[in-house]
Amino acid sequence: MDRKDQVDTFCRYYQVSRETILGLEMYEKLLIEENKVLNLVGKSTIREIWHRHFMDSYQVIDFIEKNDKIINDLGSGAGFPGIIVALAAKEKKMNVKINLLEKSRKKTQFLKKIVTRLNLNVEVINEDILKKDFNMLGDVFLARAFKPLTKICELMHSKTPNWKKLFVFLGKTGDQELLRASKNWDIKYKQRVSITSGDSKILEVNNLTKK
Repeated sequence: MDRKDQVDTFCRYYQVSRETILGLEMYEKLLIEENKVLNLVGKSTIREIWHRHFMDSYQVIDFIEKNDKIINDLGSGAGFPGIIVALAAKEKKMNVKINLLEKSRKKTQFLKKIVTRLNLNVEVINEDILKKDFNMLGDVFLARAFKPLTKICELMHSKTPNWKKLFVFLGKTGDQELLRASKNWDIKYKQRVSITSGDSKILEVNNLTKK
């Protein structure tokens, strides 16, 4: 799918304002430039940014409620899905703050540049969330291309009191990951097929108990 078809498909699905499209185009341009030195996204996906990253990330906004106040993006990397969710929230005039948690200083510098350019309600946090003394506060948590589901369950259990929802993007091995995690965790969840690939799923976890 060429770029024009990707943009047209995105616009057909989400019907966003021209301002949001311009913001995404700015994000795309900076991402391509910085990816040459930072390796923000895989080279195989650089020509499919709108489909593989923008469209895939944007779909989460449909599951965010208006009373959700703080969303944490775990291991944000290039800003997916956190930056895109922040843009979507701005488009929909939702009063929610997004925290981008990323341990790489160079990547956080890139994220801060994007946040400033797009004027988003986002805080970029340069921390290694795997550190024992680091705890996370928030209503909603996002994990895309971060860690295996079992590791994410451990993090949520040990570091995040009073969380409401966790969204995990799962690829082709998603069913296997869920099976492995279920051996140690009682997971209450909803599962949705991703709009970008029939092999991918978005897992909405609402409750998590260690067995």
